[in-house]
Amino acid sequence: MSTFTIRANVVDILARRIFPGEVAVSNGRIFSVREVPGPAKRYLLPGFVDAHVHVESSLLIPSEFARLAVVHGTVATVSDPHEIANVLGVAGVEYMIDNGAQVPFRFFFGAPSCVPATVYETAGARIDAAAIGQLLERSDVGYLAEVMDFPGVLNGDHEVMAKIAHAHRLGKPVDGHAPGLRGDLAGKYIASGISTDHECFTREEALDKLAHGMRILVREGSAARNFDALIGLMHDHADHLMFCTDDMHPDSLVIGHIDRLCARAVSLGHDVFNVLRAACINPVEHYRMPVGQLREGDPADMILVEDLRDFKAHRTWVGGELVAEDGRSLIPRIRASQPNNFKCTPKRPEDFRIPSSAEDLLVIGVLDGQLITRKLWMPPTIHDGSCVADPTKDLLKIAVVNRYHDAPPSIAWITNFGLKHGAIASSVAHDSHNIVAVGTNDQDLCAAINSVIAHRGGLSLSHGDHQRVLPLPVAGIMTDADAWLVADAYAELDREAKELGSTLAAPYMSLSFMALLVIPHLKLSDKGLFDGDSFKLV
Repeated sequence: MSTFTIRANVVDILARRIFPGEVAVSNGRIFSVREVPGPAKRYLLPGFVDAHVHVESSLLIPSEFARLAVVHGTVATVSDPHEIANVLGVAGVEYMIDNGAQVPFRFFFGAPSCVPATVYETAGARIDAAAIGQLLERSDVGYLAEVMDFPGVLNGDHEVMAKIAHAHRLGKPVDGHAPGLRGDLAGKYIASGISTDHECFTREEALDKLAHGMRILVREGSAARNFDALIGLMHDHADHLMFCTDDMHPDSLVIGHIDRLCARAVSLGHDVFNVLRAACINPVEHYRMPVGQLREGDPADMILVEDLRDFKAHRTWVGGELVAEDGRSLIPRIRASQPNNFKCTPKRPEDFRIPSSAEDLLVIGVLDGQLITRKLWMPPTIHDGSCVADPTKDLLKIAVVNRYHDAPPSIAWITNFGLKHGAIASSVAHDSHNIVAVGTNDQDLCAAINSVIAHRGGLSLSHGDHQRVLPLPVAGIMTDADAWLVADAYAELDREAKELGSTLAAPYMSLSFMALLVIPHLKLSDKGLFDGDSFKLV
């Protein structure tokens, strides 16, 4: 590996100083950082870290995700592979680790703690406490990923607590997931040894958890957006904050990543050293990641940016290897296998018929930019003896189809999705990744679902004779195609969904969370409508 030097304004985040300097790199590591006289143009700083992301939500396999991320100065991710684990089990986790290891990027994978996420849905696999212990024994698995079963923690469930105990025994951090949990219950959850949460959607909730010693992740993804609610905490709690995207679709990743969150924070007047501490230092320290922090002896994981306002990356290095320059990724594409688990057969429009009823309908109320939903009641619209979708009052039909074996579709109602025509469907449906679809009529709903089934996974759209699909052949949730081509295809689907009337910022991303039972208040699984407050099927 080559030896080289870089002259720039060196940003020492922990010392809170910037100085004209020269950084020398040899064999992938920094062997000297020294101050030199004279001005410098650009700024050299540690690379950005996404402190919690499901790579699968980018629709890209890890190697392709890395090709995109390094363009924006991201050198590492704290990655929870529970999406593919819910489809393929431990083999899915191993697929992510193996594929990510083939490119110059710091993937820091965790052991997914909730596979399946709940007993109220059908998943493709199960990872029990014994298997979690075996995963955590591996040197390439760094932490126990988000413990979504917070009722299990609060009730001392044996299996849940055994998973946490494995992490503690091995000295590995435990990630949390406890939306809305406050007060004594939050204290009890945190006291079990859970150290982070990325699900706070109010400042008050975050302050409550910070008071118990928890680290809070400021999340801004394609659907869940909590940056505005939480960024004010940067003034007083910079040492306990990190940035994350959680779930980001490829069209968003093409535009930017953690660099955009830094730019937004600085534009709001936040201290640049505080912002960079959250973006570059805190995740590395908390998770004990093998990621360089621009110190002598560290791996040369660093970025050269134009300024400390927009943080536009001029160059990105990982382990001393130049991986991106001026918006071009230098990471080559690699060949990858396409494991999958898709066993259902095509459906018929009559499978989605609901007999007429005089009673009001229990309806999922979508909230744009949030994972939580509302519980609403709306009067039905009756036609030819059936309850039907009614776009005139934004009452649409939602269906979840079991993809692991043939079973009758689960059907309910949804509002605030906005479609006026057609239907959209997806086999990216957190966390079990059955097929979820929303439509204005049964014919288009069925056609969109059948398009996904025909491709053994994908995102689809149907409007009469018009069909469009983005195939996802890897576990039904990712593709090994070129990242930029995938981003273009996804952007086209997103545009067409909005042309059909959807008012949501990210229709497909929002759709993918309508089956996520661990987020209140009302969701749909392949087994039925689920109340997240009482944590039971209704």
